[in-house]
Amino acid sequence: MYASESTRLLLHLALTCISLLPVTIGTSAASGSLVGVAEGKMRFPDATKPVVERPYFDDVGPRNVTAVVGQSALLQCRVKHPGERTVSWMRKRDLHILTSGIHTYTGDGRFSVRHPEHSDDYDLRIEYVQKRDGGVYECQVNTEPKINMAIMLNVEDAQATISGPGEVYVKKGSTISLTCSVNVHSTPPSSVLWYHGHAVVDFDSPRGGISLETEKTEAGTTSKLLVTKALISDSGNYTCMPSNASPASAIVHVLNGEHPAAMQTSRAVPGKQMALLVALAMLMVTAVR
Repeated sequence: MYASESTRLLLHLALTCISLLPVTIGTSAASGSLVGVAEGKMRFPDATKPVVERPYFDDVGPRNVTAVVGQSALLQCRVKHPGERTVSWMRKRDLHILTSGIHTYTGDGRFSVRHPEHSDDYDLRIEYVQKRDGGVYECQVNTEPKINMAIMLNVEDAQATISGPGEVYVKKGSTISLTCSVNVHSTPPSSVLWYHGHAVVDFDSPRGGISLETEKTEAGTTSKLLVTKALISDSGNYTCMPSNASPASAIVHVLNGEHPAAMQTSRAVPGKQMALLVALAMLMVTAVR
């Protein structure tokens, strides 16, 4: 009973104090939020004021990009709701601003920004990539505080690779098949030469039976050398030499009647014999003890 009377008394005092304040209901253009009663004003959000969304990065591309020397690289950056803010690219190692908006701020003409009209994409393009271009690049938006997204660019040398082992064993009379791949795809090699020893493989030689199959795809260039009815004289070092990449080599052994597996087995015998000798030596040491 007493608790109920106390509650009514406190509520009556509170209502009396509020009624004495010069309350004015309005809105604040600055904050659009409700302010304290102590100021004598109650402000509510302005429903007519548009809500501005904060920019953010839409991860559409990889954060780790690999390019080959001489080809182009594309670092992707998509910013949602950029508004009036500026999107820029910075090279981390020297803090050099490369682009701002659609403008380039470097004397190196290999750098440019790709921004299709009305799109959220601000991609950094680097033509004719060099080894020195490797490192971290940041896509930035000048919000407060600033937001940024880092992308690592790895640069590899243009290199040819011959698939399979470094030494190839074939039977006399069979076909020698060597496949060379070049990892440069944006600017494929204008030519791929094959060498046998120090001489260029002659596809029109009287020997005959030598052909080349070349295929250029988005993944790179592939060159396949075929030498039919292999002769002992066809043994030796074969080198694939593209016009715009480092060469690759493989050694071919043409066997006269001996199967490659037999040769590999015969080569493994000394190793087994050595293991037996070591085991016998350990037994002798144990017996002496």
